[in-house]
Amino acid sequence: MAKSPKPPLVDHALILELTKLLDETGLTEIEIEQNGQRVRVARGVAAVPAAPAPRAAPVTPQTVAESVSAPIDPAKHPGVVISPMVGTAYGAAEPGAKPFIDIGQSVKTGDTLLIIEAMKTMNQIPAPRSGTVIQILFEDGQPVEFGEPLVIIE
Repeated sequence: MAKSPKPPLVDHALILELTKLLDETGLTEIEIEQNGQRVRVARGVAAVPAAPAPRAAPVTPQTVAESVSAPIDPAKHPGVVISPMVGTAYGAAEPGAKPFIDIGQSVKTGDTLLIIEAMKTMNQIPAPRSGTVIQILFEDGQPVEFGEPLVIIE
């Protein structure tokens, strides 16, 4: 009795297609699930910027103590909240609404810090711990990457 050949565990053609899609779109990661099989392709980010460029949106990066001489490196700060996904960050529930957080505001574990829209789904990002918001590192309405620093809570 002849055995039928097993299908390969990894669909190389799919991986190559997803890699090409990453190149074309400029994304750093993409994930697809088909027929119960999930494939995630991610490109490593060489460096995380110390702080994003200033912006005109109402939610802007600031610090509580403006007189601090050395800026806080968000990637190394113990209170950094990083993006759990790729999407678009929003600081309020809707345009013109009061922002979820402001610099100097106290937050409790579980409080909503921002919303990230991914694939037309609004995902609330909760505070992982209680403390005071000392920096807001995302631009309202702008894209964020997986692992990107969003907020610093002390």
